[in-house]
Order: sequence, then C-alpha cells, then structure tokens
Amino acid sequence: MFTLTQSMALSSTFCIFNTTHTIKHNNIIVSCFPRFQLSHKPKDVKINPTHQIKRRELILRSGELATFAALFNLSGKKPEYLGVQNNPPSLALCPLTKNCISTSEDVTNLTHYAPPWNYNPEGRKDRVSREEAMEELIDVIESTIPPENFTPRIVDRTEDYLRVEYQSPIFGLVDDVEFWFPQDKDSIVEYRSASRVGNFDFDVNRRRIKAMRLELEKRGWASQDSI
Repeated sequence: MFTLTQSMALSSTFCIFNTTHTIKHNNIIVSCFPRFQLSHKPKDVKINPTHQIKRRELILRSGELATFAALFNLSGKKPEYLGVQNNPPSLALCPLTKNCISTSEDVTNLTHYAPPWNYNPEGRKDRVSREEAMEELIDVIESTIPPENFTPRIVDRTEDYLRVEYQSPIFGLVDDVEFWFPQDKDSIVEYRSASRVGNFDFDVNRRRIKAMRLELEKRGWASQDSI
C-alpha cells in the first residue's frame, strides 16, 4: 500500500511511498526519500551530502511519481459543465476553490475574475477576422512556454470555441482552459482557466493567461485590463 506524506516540519523535504531514510528534526522523526530540495534549507539544519539526490536518481524518482499519479488518477475527471453555457450564453463560473479564473465572474471578484481580450482593439491597423484571430491564438498556445512547463493539447475546437488541456510534467495534473469568441460581441474573446483537482494553484492559471496575453499583445491584441 502506498502512503503519501508531506512533512510540515521540514519544508525542503518531500516524502512519498515507502521509507528509505529517517531524518530527525526538533525531536520529530520523519520517514521519507533522500532530501528533495523544494526551497532554501534552514541555516540551522545540517544536510548530509549522502542524502542529496543525484541527477539520475532524480529522473528515476520523477518516473515513480508519474506512475503514482497514473495509479491514483491525479489528472482528474473532465467537468461536465465545460463549454458555452445557455442561460445566459457564457463560460462557466469558477468554484469556490482558488485555482480558477474566468471572464464570466463579476469584476469585484478579485480571486476569480479576469478581463476579456479584444483582437481588434482601437488603433490596430491590420484588423483580422474571427477565423484569423483564432489561428493567432492557437499559434500562441502552441509556441508559448507555460508556467511550470505544463504541456498544452487542443482537445475541442469549433468555429467560435476552443478548449485546451494543460498537463503537468510529473504528476499529470490537468487544467482545462477554454476560449470563446461570442458572435454578438465584436472582436471579444472570453476565457476560463481552471485546475481539475486541489484547492490552490499558486497562481499557475493566472500566470498562464498572462503569458499568453503578453504574446498576443505583440500581434495587436489588447486586454480590457491587466492581470
């Protein structure tokens, strides 16, 4: 039986699966893999060099983590409410968790709101059609390196809608990112970016959208506000 334990006493230690080493810190014994540096180690903690993970061992550990993610389906199930809603036509709102942003949210919701984009803003000389704008967006999706090196995969596309799954490189976690080109709103693009599992995303979804917006601005797009 696998056990997943995160050490609260040692922020620089990641513990998973069966015991391989025992570390004693402040009279607390923690069983875990050799130390996996996730943050700067405290100055008062002495690190045994034999506990350092070599590059090859790190690759092997990454493979074990990926297997663990597959066994326990950490990618999560695709939400049934994705897509353009009917009443009123819009993308879905966010859940209460802090791992989602959406242009459908109220502007006063600072946790979940994000401003729409305009691909033909005032001042753009080479105006483009909706079809051309979607191609520009797809090119940015495929060429922009997203935060945390998530891998994008376009899984759904219509004449006015695009859904992309972003998957993390180790745990296989999946974020669903949607883009909608409403026909009744000239040159406007609505979007929603949300993680399938967990309660926090450390701003990955917001940073992903910002990275794409900055690239789209180079092509003449604009945002109603900055995030």
